[in-house]
Amino acid sequence: MSISIEILTKKDCCLCDEAKAIIKRVLPDYPVTLTLTDIESDPILFECYKERIPVVRINGKESFVYKANETTLRKKLDKLI
Repeated sequence: MSISIEILTKKDCCLCDEAKAIIKRVLPDYPVTLTLTDIESDPILFECYKERIPVVRINGKESFVYKANETTLRKKLDKLI
């Protein structure tokens, strides 16, 4: 089973960089596809998420907002495989 992770992000966002680093550490251990979505490239997304980023979605479900936690991420992914 493949799992999709999407990170809603924007340029110059240190919290986004932290979330990306955590997710990239976890990626090799799971059958995951990663998508990075720049909210600044879509006016509707930008209006919805302006300062509420990063948002990490796992299989379309919001799983983390502002901060991602590696241990919690691994637990969530373990439940999906």
